Amino acid sequence: MAVVGVKGMNDILPAEIARWRAVESAFRVSMELGGFREVRTPHLEHTALFVRSIGESTDVVEKEMFSFPHGRDNLTLRPEGTAGAARAYVEHRIANNEPVTRWYYLGPMFRAETPQRGRYRQFHQAGAEILGDPGPACDAELIDGLVRFLQAIGVPRVTVHINSIGSGDTRTAYARALRDFLEGRASDLSEESRRRLATNPLRILDSKDPRDQAQLVHAPPVSAFMSDADRAHFEGVKAHLSALGTPFVVDPRLVRGLDYYTRTLFELKADKEELGAGNTIVGGGRYDRMIEELGGPSVPAIGFAAGVERLLIASELPVQGPRIDVFVAPIGEAAVGPALCLARDLRAAGSSAEVDARGAGMKSLLRRANNLGARFAVILGDQELAAGTVQLRDLDGRTQDAVPMADAARIVQERLGRSAS
Repeated sequence: MAVVGVKGMNDILPAEIARWRAVESAFRVSMELGGFREVRTPHLEHTALFVRSIGESTDVVEKEMFSFPHGRDNLTLRPEGTAGAARAYVEHRIANNEPVTRWYYLGPMFRAETPQRGRYRQFHQAGAEILGDPGPACDAELIDGLVRFLQAIGVPRVTVHINSIGSGDTRTAYARALRDFLEGRASDLSEESRRRLATNPLRILDSKDPRDQAQLVHAPPVSAFMSDADRAHFEGVKAHLSALGTPFVVDPRLVRGLDYYTRTLFELKADKEELGAGNTIVGGGRYDRMIEELGGPSVPAIGFAAGVERLLIASELPVQGPRIDVFVAPIGEAAVGPALCLARDLRAAGSSAEVDARGAGMKSLLRRANNLGARFAVILGDQELAAGTVQLRDLDGRTQDAVPMADAARIVQERLGRSAS
């Protein structure tokens, strides 16, 4: 039986890498222009970190984590990036050194969920956190920056959905009111929502089941329970988004699936048929209590995450496939050594080069050079060795001329429009 990969953990082959790099590069540029610095946290953390930060009754903790015992430790492959970043922030006492911290990250995450288009068991997230700034301007600036990033990678027709779940007291009071409202309608809810009614009633708002949506039509809105401070914060977010010229929709049913969120919640959606019904490509919100709950000081925070696979589906960014500068084709055994030396000199001068020393014929070598997208082919056989030259073929311009072997690297750089290193 042939060996195959684990379901939901996909290979990313060289032909696909150009698009990945383009999106990741655009994300890095966008983040660093906004003053964010990259952080890299381990793929493996103590299970307790996610139970404590994400919430024991969330789907992620209950159903989706890859967890296992190792010696005396219970460990988990990270299902999301915020908890690890928050743990690093607390452990390294970053708050002692800077009043506001802006971090971004890129990397794989792991969830044991049913694979579907754009959602895998090993998937990749691009995310960021701002720690130390409690104000609504911070929230609006982050959302606006994400809209600009999505525009930069060619995501069509982005819409911004925002809501506020309030701070601790507001959230607690609303959860209690929502539970009271739905308990008399429990028999009409889906099985999953009946279970959530006892453990995490706010998650019912996110249900796509028509039975649940029918019962939620007349549910009390969170705005009826918001404190004056929470309401003022949300009004500030809306005012700043308007000042930035960023259109938004207030979505009172918007919740995020993790317990750590407070106040501002947001999702960015793309009008792209290939995404299916779940057209959210970026989601995030404020989590003002997490740092303190993890043993750090009281530090407000906001963050987001985007699935890179879903960004790739949504993006219409034109990307040129990978190509090399020079394909070096030695004809005959005597030419192999000089060909290797020439390739080394080309690379030292700044040109990418590949040598094919298999002893294939000229037609086969040139076909491979074209398949690799090479700009030039350098051909050297017995005649070229005797004359101290190489044949330099421009595969785009379909011209060929003899050039001195000693000058080949410099000439290639000049024809590529680069100065020799």
